[in-house]
Amino acid sequence: MSDDNKQDRNPRRPELPQGGPPKANKAALAVFLSLLVLFASFFFFSDKSQARQIPYSAFLSYVELGEVDTVQIVDQKEIKGYLKGADGSLVEFTTSIPYFDLQLLSQLRGKNVKVSGAVGSASPLQILFELAPWFFGFFLIWIMMRQMQGNNKAFQFGKSRAKRYVDPNKKTTFDDVAGQKEAKYELMEVVDYLKNPQKFAKMGAKIPKGVLLVGMPGTGKTLIAKATAGEANVPFFHMSGSDFVEMFVGVGASRVRDLFEQGRKSAPCILFIDELDAVGRTRGAGYGGGHDEREQTLNQMLVEMDGFDTKDGVIILAATNRPDVLDPALLRPGRFDRQVVVAMPDVAEREAILRIHMGNIPVSPSVDVGKLAKATPGTSGADLANLVNEAALFAIRKSKTTVEMDDFEDARDKILMGVARTSLVITEEEKKATAVHESGHALLHYFLPNADHLHKVTIVPRGRALGLALSLPDKDYYSRSKGWLFDRLVITYGGYAAEKIVYGETTTGTAQDLRQATDMARSMVCEWGMGEGLSPIAYGQEDEPIFLGKEIARHKDYSEETARKIDDAIKSLLEAALGKAMEILSRERQRLDRLAAELIQKETLEDLDVRHLLGFEIAAAPVQPSEA
Repeated sequence: MSDDNKQDRNPRRPELPQGGPPKANKAALAVFLSLLVLFASFFFFSDKSQARQIPYSAFLSYVELGEVDTVQIVDQKEIKGYLKGADGSLVEFTTSIPYFDLQLLSQLRGKNVKVSGAVGSASPLQILFELAPWFFGFFLIWIMMRQMQGNNKAFQFGKSRAKRYVDPNKKTTFDDVAGQKEAKYELMEVVDYLKNPQKFAKMGAKIPKGVLLVGMPGTGKTLIAKATAGEANVPFFHMSGSDFVEMFVGVGASRVRDLFEQGRKSAPCILFIDELDAVGRTRGAGYGGGHDEREQTLNQMLVEMDGFDTKDGVIILAATNRPDVLDPALLRPGRFDRQVVVAMPDVAEREAILRIHMGNIPVSPSVDVGKLAKATPGTSGADLANLVNEAALFAIRKSKTTVEMDDFEDARDKILMGVARTSLVITEEEKKATAVHESGHALLHYFLPNADHLHKVTIVPRGRALGLALSLPDKDYYSRSKGWLFDRLVITYGGYAAEKIVYGETTTGTAQDLRQATDMARSMVCEWGMGEGLSPIAYGQEDEPIFLGKEIARHKDYSEETARKIDDAIKSLLEAALGKAMEILSRERQRLDRLAAELIQKETLEDLDVRHLLGFEIAAAPVQPSEA
């Protein structure tokens, strides 16, 4: 099934309000523009004096000649006045005082000039600075008025942030969801109820108030929720669990109330809460006690769901990948009545998902989609979408017009094994040691009856590893036998055994192998009852804090004698696996050396290459899965 992120090839846009801007916004904008026009008129079109501008030296000459009638000294910087004309008329003039003239007043008095003083008026720039705060304040008020008319997040902390998706032209339906037949079947009842509620009312049946979608990340829970709304042709409100809780006390509970109120107003509709575990974890598990903000949000959600009636035509969908940490009150009948498992896709569903995503890119006809689906076990819809995108990027780098099978192979190897670090400089000694190590892993695949088929062995550094030997199962498995697990232990010790045989000592490159083998053996003994000399009992209780969501310790709920037996059983398993790896590789030393030498030359070998090189029987082509 498709992933949560790439599900929407045409993402919906939240519904926008109809019509133009509010009337209050238009009025505020008109007032603001009017003030700007008035200021511009004052600044640019005010009456300017027609006075004659003369130099200060000329002014002093006019004073000496007795031709100055009246002067007005402005701020000791400027002189305005009138000159006597030849016909007895007065001519207005102005001049600037370039320096502080102590003799000016005595000269003016000596010539009987009428003298007065004045304070200069503000310049247009000063007026601008004085009016700027008023304009800024008015602009802020206008912005606030506009925001209050629309979606004002600054003053609506308690409002729900749910996004409403309504697009009548393009709807997501169950046809867009590959596989997941059981999940679709469970949700078809919800769709049927939203379309024909009278049919259920006649029978006295009640549709579930809430449906909890449970599945691993990337399996398409959000896509199924959107498809349910698209099938029913009703509005779809989407909100994440983390959107409820903020730093302000009481905001989460207020948003819960507002979300359910939105749902009632838009009924029939679907309310979808993604990542429910962000707000729905078991109460009393934190340090906040009963006054914890997250717990208050959860309490309000429980109250709203309890008072919710399916007659309102509102269905609540939620998604989580951690149903084990949810509060039991959420999962009781009357709230989330039904849990729908959105499982990882099987091989047929993976093929259908790949075809959906390949529909968006130019794919070469030579691409074998069935083979690609078979070679990607354990991947989710999100992983497959990423694989298709990476393949398209590989094709672009090679300047191709279509995406070919080798591009998909490169993309799969990049996702499964990591990015090839071709620029890493490795000495010949380290390269040879890596080839011996990886040859030990690869060679054991051909001598163990329960082992998966080898896919590829490489000494090209990828991620944090200097080399990799990758195997792929021939079909999907949902449980594994003790034989397969033991053979896996033997393969894990292959690198260690090969180094020991060739060099007589091992390197630090075996650290990850030893850790992986020890963890697997411990699980076999303590969890799966596969330890010799021990009863089939689960030893040790996992300590998994509710807020961490992962195991940090294992409680020792058994005696010291049992602990010794557990250690002996784990040691016995590991020593047996190492012994078998040493025995096989010692017997096949020539093939080990040939494979290592070939790896040094070619760096990467696939299963067919190894079979040709070492003379193994060519495996028959597996039957391709039929599309479900």
